[in-house]
Amino acid sequence: MKKTFEKVYQLKISMKGITPQIWRRIQVPENYTFLDLHNAIQAAMNWDDYHLHEFKMKNPNNGALVKIGAENEGYEYFSDESLIPEERAKLSKLFTLENKDALYTYDFGDDLQVKVRLEKILLRKEGVEYPICTAGKRAAVPEDIGGIWGYEEMLEILKDPEHEDYEDTVEWLGEDFDPEYFDPKDVSF
Repeated sequence: MKKTFEKVYQLKISMKGITPQIWRRIQVPENYTFLDLHNAIQAAMNWDDYHLHEFKMKNPNNGALVKIGAENEGYEYFSDESLIPEERAKLSKLFTLENKDALYTYDFGDDLQVKVRLEKILLRKEGVEYPICTAGKRAAVPEDIGGIWGYEEMLEILKDPEHEDYEDTVEWLGEDFDPEYFDPKDVSF
């Protein structure tokens, strides 16, 4: 599928605005595009890619803020800035050890913001299938929950089985939903 690569980018992806933190550590090939990274974040956060998204980060060459995303109809309603097509933007051209941070926004209505930080550039390990999730904490914010505010409200409802919305919330989330549970082995790319 992907051309050969020698290096792996170790990225920490963490939800903004939530305490205790929800985060994942993933390792991806150096030749990934931002579209590949978008797909990896979707998998790591257990999201279904129903909504628009974009990345923002500094251009390491000039320090200017750039937006990277999908060229699709409707995007112009959300942005008046030029957009770098994510399928052509390479991680290796924008992420450097001096330019480590990007902001990934998913679902412009719920405004889920994920900080993407380059932690290390590693040599590829033989026998490892990349991308891989190596660590993380807590279940991801469910899609269509109403953003961080809706997520916090959901946590309060789950603490109170007597709450009028408890049964509907459990039914919507599924009985197995545990906001504290995360196992990197469950992530399927």
